[in-house]
Amino acid sequence: MILKRGHILLYGLPALPLAVMGVPMYVFLPGFYGETLGLATVGIALLLARLWDVVTDPLIGSLGDRLDTRWGRRRPLIALGMPLLLVSAWALFRPPADVSLVYLLGWGLAAYLGWTLMSLPYTAWGAELSEDYDRRASLTASREGFMLAGTLLAIAWPTLMGAGRADAQTLAGLAWLLVITLPPIVLLALWKVPEYRLSAHAVGWRAGWTLLKRNRPFLRLLLAYVMNGLANGLPASLFTLFVAHVLMSEAWTGPLLLVYFITGIAALPGWLWLSRRIGKHRAWAVSMLWTSLIFLAVPFLGPGDTHAFLLICLLSGVGVAVDMALPAAIQADLVDLDTAAGGGRRTGLYFGIWNMATKLALALAVGIAFPLLQLFGFDATNIDDRTGTFALALFYGGVPVVFKLAATALMWNFPHDRSAQVATRARVHDVEGD
Repeated sequence: MILKRGHILLYGLPALPLAVMGVPMYVFLPGFYGETLGLATVGIALLLARLWDVVTDPLIGSLGDRLDTRWGRRRPLIALGMPLLLVSAWALFRPPADVSLVYLLGWGLAAYLGWTLMSLPYTAWGAELSEDYDRRASLTASREGFMLAGTLLAIAWPTLMGAGRADAQTLAGLAWLLVITLPPIVLLALWKVPEYRLSAHAVGWRAGWTLLKRNRPFLRLLLAYVMNGLANGLPASLFTLFVAHVLMSEAWTGPLLLVYFITGIAALPGWLWLSRRIGKHRAWAVSMLWTSLIFLAVPFLGPGDTHAFLLICLLSGVGVAVDMALPAAIQADLVDLDTAAGGGRRTGLYFGIWNMATKLALALAVGIAFPLLQLFGFDATNIDDRTGTFALALFYGGVPVVFKLAATALMWNFPHDRSAQVATRARVHDVEGD
């Protein structure tokens, strides 16, 4: 199968509307529904909907691994998930006036199921599109680059709509945007981007679990990914508080985020260039060291240091896209180790576990940050409490450095490099009789 540059771009394109769907689910909906149902009630409902993913991620991943249709293993599930996601998004973004908790929970569960049906096979599809060490990095970079672009669009959407906040008009506009853009973009990718015709060679759960535990490089990568996810999740969950209470520049929240993400998209080709020369694992480690160096200055900022923080956002944003692209590309290489050991191309299951690790890291970040901030005396209603705001700055910029350095230590001398991947691919071909 010949994979052209146009295929790589078209493969990544559906990530843009998917990100437009994802950001409101995390950022806009809690506040919007909280005005009617109460923040605590909405938080519990959305948490239950997120926990639903813990069940569906590995199941849908394994289902995709076992499919064998004329259209491939991944594309049928993506096509199945798209209408469910669209209908659920329409219901969530355009609720009736008498909306209830049951309504929010029911459509929330449906939306997350549709999301998993689309996003999990989508990532597994990309991992199977190429066997080449560097081409896999290009595929994940295309996907994550468009994901960041969609994130930017979603963040800017309230301003573009003129409301400046996530009100009913803003969410209705997002619903129409998804209905108009998601189907043609996804269908174009399903039509134009090829998929390997791979036969399923399913193994039993017990044998499969044994193979998974023996895949030591995968477990090492997963631990590093969770550590780095914690490092990224802490500042993500505390960003608005930091800008408002440490810098006292709440009006700068939007521009700072835009600078951060735009820099990440612009810097991604440079990281791909570096990964082709020093390896994906070493390039990712360099990016984590770079971000750690920049973030060391954050705890020393205070009221009025907005321009200094703008520079920090600019410099640290350089690594945001590579943090998503290169680990996923390394993960695709490690699925080959499982295949070579007799696992039968369980790409979907591996990425189901990967998705669970992503959500675990984000949940742990929130679970760590807010209780400890309260323990250290931070009070969002007391703007004059410098002890509490210093604790906020430390958790925003200091603690993440510790987690990033731990992840870097795990990845710097990672054993599965380019030469190991070439050897693994040869073993896969021997096992499958190619």
